[in-house]
Amino acid sequence: MAGLIWCLIGLATLVAGSELLVRQGTKLAILAGIPPIVIGLTVVAVGTSAPELAIGIEAALLGKGSLAVGNVAGTNILNILLILGLSAWLLPMPIDMRVLRHDLPAMVVAATILVVMAADGVLTRFEGMVLVLGAIAYTIGTILSTRRERPRVKAEFEREFAEETAAARVRDMSGIVVSFLLLAVSIAVVVKGADWLVYGASDLARSLGVSDAFIGLTVVAIGTSSPELVTMIVATLRGERDIAIGNVIGSSTYNILAILGTTALVPGNGIAVEPDLIRIDIPISALAALACIPIFLTSRRVTRIEGALFVCAYLAYLTYLVIVRG
Repeated sequence: MAGLIWCLIGLATLVAGSELLVRQGTKLAILAGIPPIVIGLTVVAVGTSAPELAIGIEAALLGKGSLAVGNVAGTNILNILLILGLSAWLLPMPIDMRVLRHDLPAMVVAATILVVMAADGVLTRFEGMVLVLGAIAYTIGTILSTRRERPRVKAEFEREFAEETAAARVRDMSGIVVSFLLLAVSIAVVVKGADWLVYGASDLARSLGVSDAFIGLTVVAIGTSSPELVTMIVATLRGERDIAIGNVIGSSTYNILAILGTTALVPGNGIAVEPDLIRIDIPISALAALACIPIFLTSRRVTRIEGALFVCAYLAYLTYLVIVRG
């Protein structure tokens, strides 16, 4: 019971901290003259992945690398199958050309690279550096791709960040200092939330007699993906999903390249990957990414039936986790 309580406290703290981080990071980016579409595709995507990064580093420092790897694999499976699937199930989802040209290939390549790197049972520091360099290249490519973005998509990003843009125009130097301080506070809150969550998850795993990877794939992954799930549902109901789709796909890519890459740099001997993760969960996350290729390319949309199949696939995977590995 204590482990579950600490998990809930940690998750709540992570969500609050990441929300504050995204808001303050967005305001500072606007003050720096960065276009809203670039902010949405980079600052927001990285900010929403902050919980996974904090959890990964904390888990690596405590020698619980499987929790970090399980969290990333579980989060990506949930992002693709449940979040995107549920959104398309509610309303057919059009796929923008930028997603097809840039985000989808990057996500598939990152997922495939992870399968190859994890095959020997360890993610080394060298492999972590390769992943981090890939995250930098992906970010640069994202920024460059915005030059070809359609006016409709750019207008949606402008509307999304209209409030922050208006606030930035009247912000004086004291306001900038306050934003920097709040950004620092948000980072500290995220780090502390990760500390509580990893502690609670480890205690919960011990009390239930399950592996750290199982907790990472279920409790932690579902908890840290809750903001993306809520964002996608709200965006679907409002009819403005370009930001949410880019955020989900971009976060899935950053989770592998930036999150796992940075996490692998922390311990000197790399991160050990459990056999079940190598045989089952990491390949499933790669298959989920690969499944997006024919579905996204078919009329450049995800139908309600395809969305329902994605959701059913996630529920089947979750059932397998609980019954077989729980």
